[in-house]
Amino acid sequence: MNFSIRLLQEQEIESANHVFRFAFGTFIGLSDPLQFAGDAAYIRHRYLIEPTAAFVAELDGQLIGSNLATNWGSFGFFGPLSVHPDFWNQGVAKELIAAVCVGEARRRHRFEEWGIKQAGLFTFPNSAKHHALYQKFGFWPQFLTAIMVKSASAFEPISDSMRYSLLSQSEKEQVLTASLELTNTIYEGLDLRREIEAVSTLSLGDTIFLVDESRLVGLAVCHYGAGTEAGSNNCYVKFAAVRPEMNAVDRFAQLVNLCENMTLAVGMSNLLAGVNTSRHEAYRLLIGRGFRTQTTGVAMQRPNALGYNQSDIFVLDDWR
Repeated sequence: MNFSIRLLQEQEIESANHVFRFAFGTFIGLSDPLQFAGDAAYIRHRYLIEPTAAFVAELDGQLIGSNLATNWGSFGFFGPLSVHPDFWNQGVAKELIAAVCVGEARRRHRFEEWGIKQAGLFTFPNSAKHHALYQKFGFWPQFLTAIMVKSASAFEPISDSMRYSLLSQSEKEQVLTASLELTNTIYEGLDLRREIEAVSTLSLGDTIFLVDESRLVGLAVCHYGAGTEAGSNNCYVKFAAVRPEMNAVDRFAQLVNLCENMTLAVGMSNLLAGVNTSRHEAYRLLIGRGFRTQTTGVAMQRPNALGYNQSDIFVLDDWR
């Protein structure tokens, strides 16, 4: 089969979205595969954030698959990776992965261009086929990641907190600088600034900041509503973290409170968050707060190292 790999074009986003839903919906056995993920969305905004990291497979003028990579500074991940079911088991997925993390002769791949030190992905925990595919590229399965949900409750407002959307331009610049300093304490080079700005400029949601004596100690990047990664009636924590310090447990609990308050403030009912179970204390806290697992995936990393998946790290994300 003579297909080609190239960059996604903006006018093709809906075609890529169709293949994505049909592929995943078919794999998990939905009666109507196109209903996969409901009205949540992944491809459009990821393309807009980084068009040079959105790849498609094309055959005879037809888009048959796509893969999008995400750059968080020294850490990167790819997905959703999808191939139309008519073209499964024909090497399409392999070439879409190679575009992201295996360069051609004398050419650098995206992860190398970005200076990625640690790369990850989220996949089905019970699919040996997927595990074997990713292992060919040096990714190895580690701990499960739980996508968890609860009905949001109202908590007493925390005075030392801010929302990115309500800040002046100078305040935004200051808090973005502070956010880099914070994430660097989690993993050297980890950088969520583009994610924070994209959530704002693309109207996907908002970012909450937790401050202690004028120092940024926590942040939560959230999507909410239809057309985002949250979906209708949901607020979804794309990424959240607090400094790894002695009082991290209390600050993490405060940050979750802030996320619940914002969920209700923007007219949503449910709070969704992903947490890798290797981050044991964070996982336990969510369970204690009434979160229940909606679905599970397995995190795979290259190289086979912990990265920031450690028991005393309070981070929420899921790499889907």
